[in-house]
Amino acid sequence: MKSEQEAFSQRLRAALRNAGMTESATELVRLLARFGGEPVSQQAVSGWLNGRAMPRLANMRALAKMLAMEPQQLQFGDDRRVRETRGEWRMNPHDQLAIEAFLKLPASQRKLIRGMIDELAKASAAAKPSKRGR
Repeated sequence: MKSEQEAFSQRLRAALRNAGMTESATELVRLLARFGGEPVSQQAVSGWLNGRAMPRLANMRALAKMLAMEPQQLQFGDDRRVRETRGEWRMNPHDQLAIEAFLKLPASQRKLIRGMIDELAKASAAAKPSKRGR
């Protein structure tokens, strides 16, 4: 029979993969604080990832926020979707933080960033080979 810690580890790893993240203790330690978690060691996070331990409530909430899940869903494995904070699409937590920072910028700076994104998107589209020529 699988322990609670092992089951949590499997849910955490699956949620990280779904979010497009690596299973890196170093990265999670860094991101936890940015999502409202309490400071922990890499060894503690490694314990979560390897089924040896469970995070405290504040860090369970931070992980859930980072992964766009309800804390209960992450902790207990309820597969019912309780809420979807980002519509029907998922976002990497790094992108989420960048968007949150963007939204805090003054309107003039947001306009500048949108222009840069448009130019990068155009350059990226121009660099892709056309499928019509195949």
